[in-house]
Amino acid sequence: MKNFLILHNIRSIYNVGSIFRTAEACGITKIFLTGYTPTPLDRFGREVKAISKVSLGAEKKVPWEYFSQPKKLIEKLKKEGVQLIGVEQDKYSVDYKKIKLNQSTAFLLGNEVSGISKQLLAQCDIVAEIPMKGEKESLNVAVAIGIALFRMLNI
Repeated sequence: MKNFLILHNIRSIYNVGSIFRTAEACGITKIFLTGYTPTPLDRFGREVKAISKVSLGAEKKVPWEYFSQPKKLIEKLKKEGVQLIGVEQDKYSVDYKKIKLNQSTAFLLGNEVSGISKQLLAQCDIVAEIPMKGEKESLNVAVAIGIALFRMLNI
């Protein structure tokens, strides 16, 4: 079973680096960076030092690929039998602790402020939500995917 991450329109280089580090720890097969999400290499092929510093080199261990738009990527993955799980708060979301994985999965993450767009949420097979008990409505995206992956992948 393969597991992937799709990071769409993540703004922060530091969040991307942190997610690479968590992905490596969880055995993620590949990370897809889409939209304006920063990549480990700049447009000239040079290492983005802030990402490598935060990821502690995980960006060299976890394969990654950039797509400007996630739509074709998602269609390709679904044709390959990959389930798409959006990690987001939504009226149709389910508690992430109740999700049992039995096939290859791509976890979709969205922008730190606006989250995953309605168009992308509509393409998800499941929308997983981490329930909040405090006054804050959400977690940092890098923290949220760490919690979700460790639980849903049974690590």
